Amino acid sequence: MAEISSLFVTRLYRAKLNELGRKKVDYDELHDSCIMIAEEDEAGQAWCEEHGYPGYTSYSSLDDLSWRNPVFADLEKALDKHVAAFCEDLAFDLQGRKLKCNALWINILPEGGTHSSHIHPHSVVSGTTYVAMPEGTSALKLEDPRLAMMMYAPLRRKEAPAELKPFTYVTPEVGEVLLWESWLRHEVPMNMAEEDRISVSFNYGWA
Repeated sequence: MAEISSLFVTRLYRAKLNELGRKKVDYDELHDSCIMIAEEDEAGQAWCEEHGYPGYTSYSSLDDLSWRNPVFADLEKALDKHVAAFCEDLAFDLQGRKLKCNALWINILPEGGTHSSHIHPHSVVSGTTYVAMPEGTSALKLEDPRLAMMMYAPLRRKEAPAELKPFTYVTPEVGEVLLWESWLRHEVPMNMAEEDRISVSFNYGWA
């Protein structure tokens, strides 16, 4: 009888942010803070306009929000615990050190906006927590890291298990956090909802 096993695994961490945080993050306050910062961040607005980025991101202008605003400081402390749990699951040998947040930024994607496929270089773990996910908005699209090497491989059947499909779509809820290893390519397809899709993304490096 043949034996078939899975040799390599791509992990995706999903949890409610406030399950681990000592101080609970108020997502209404976080929402209002994201809007306020987006309205006041002229450098970020200019970068988005110059680069044709739909909506707003503070990635190029304000990625150190945890020391600028208390709610983001509380958010980072909660994220630290989730990232530590994910590292344990990944069996990382961190040699007595911890991963540390080296960037944390806001994303506001309006109706019709997309965020093209990308990875997060110079980081170990990346992720997003979700602040506003209106009904009908886009899911997170994750790409099988083997995709570029499949060459002449046939397409997968529609009923194929999720772990065999070239793409996986995850629809998170407000208050959830998703974590993945930073080399995992991902994108946000077009937002079909009339309201803004708001999230806060982050990178953790090995300090």
